[in-house]
Amino acid sequence: MRWLKPLFFAGESLIDRILCVLGAVFFAQAPEFMQQYLQRLGGHLAEARRQLAQFEEIARQAGKTVQELATQYAANADPAVVSMGKLVNDTELRVSALGSAEAALRDASVWTRPFVFLRELDWEIARGTGNVYKPAVPTTIEGLLYALIGVAFVLGLYYGLVKPIACRLCGASSTRKPVAKVA
Repeated sequence: MRWLKPLFFAGESLIDRILCVLGAVFFAQAPEFMQQYLQRLGGHLAEARRQLAQFEEIARQAGKTVQELATQYAANADPAVVSMGKLVNDTELRVSALGSAEAALRDASVWTRPFVFLRELDWEIARGTGNVYKPAVPTTIEGLLYALIGVAFVLGLYYGLVKPIACRLCGASSTRKPVAKVA
């Protein structure tokens, strides 16, 4: 395994540069994914609000509230009408949940956004976002911060875990010894 030592150190400076770029690009995708997720979330919210507005119009025409309409549907003997009452209730709950999630994500700071995102995550919307996700490098302060965090994370992983293991495997020291200059 000693033959790996010269190869390892010859490519080491290139390896850490490549890892820096990969870490920056990969981590910079987080704000971009959250942005595309937020757009998709907004679309789901708009559609749920449109559907709820239709139920509100039906209730208004009947001189009732949406909740009274749902209760009337639920009391019906016809299972299809009972299902309609459940749909009205589910739509109200969906509008509330999506609206709350959207507001929380929009109001989150750069530092709290990843935690808010994970807390408010709707897996169905996330899967849909992932299916059509287009990688991009955001040119915002947030994108820069994530890229820097990615560089630090990947270099920390490389120098703290991967390099020491590789050095042990090829019998090399994990730090380079200075080369004496010949005059």
